[in-house]
Amino acid sequence: MPTKYRISLVSYLNTKPFLYGLQHAEEARQFALELDIPSVGGQKILDNAVDIGLVPVAVLSKLQDARIISDYCIGADGDVKSVCLFSHVPIEEIKEVYLDYHSMTSVQLVQILFREYWKRTPQYLEAKTGYIDAIQGTTAGLIIGDRALAMFDAFPYVYDLSAAWKSLTGLPFVFAAWITRKDIPQEVIDGLNKALAFGLDHIDTVVEMYAGQQFDKETVRTYFTHNIDYQLDGTKRKALETFIGKIHRETPSVV
Repeated sequence: MPTKYRISLVSYLNTKPFLYGLQHAEEARQFALELDIPSVGGQKILDNAVDIGLVPVAVLSKLQDARIISDYCIGADGDVKSVCLFSHVPIEEIKEVYLDYHSMTSVQLVQILFREYWKRTPQYLEAKTGYIDAIQGTTAGLIIGDRALAMFDAFPYVYDLSAAWKSLTGLPFVFAAWITRKDIPQEVIDGLNKALAFGLDHIDTVVEMYAGQQFDKETVRTYFTHNIDYQLDGTKRKALETFIGKIHRETPSVV
């Protein structure tokens, strides 16, 4: 039986074009998919529990042997809409921030932005299931993924982290990249990239598949074609290097 390579894929709306390719492209037969929230997928790479992962780029700051194997990613150049800080008060009044337990990269990003962009030092709180209900008063919360898209109109103050990063650095942002720690044959990597390209080439089909399940068609289409940027180009690689460099600076502890 041919070897199947285990892939961890983030289980959010923004990955559905990739998921489509990995389910329908001819090259998809060599992969076994595992759908995870970002923090779990990242931990699987850290634990060497999968062969390849579309995982939070923050794991790159923890590993010497990890490498990016694709020119595709989950990125944004400006507003991403699905990685935001939600609050009932403006940024200058925030005293505490819940950090989304789904996240690795965004947890680091929000702390960088408070330190370097908003010039504030809130207390960071470890979030658990149900924490969104505790976003009250001067306590804000980081929310990522589909939950963030769904909450976008529920708070008076919403700070898009990708847009803030763009204002701080002038660069786009990369949230997740295709990473491995293993010796994957080049033909397998080529097959992965062909499958991903197949999915992106069928965006219209993917929009039709997922529109109406939680979000209307225009929201899904705009999200895929405007908010998310799937190409890991040279500018995004520079942005990724900048972000990893900033992670290595001291960050506050979480209580």
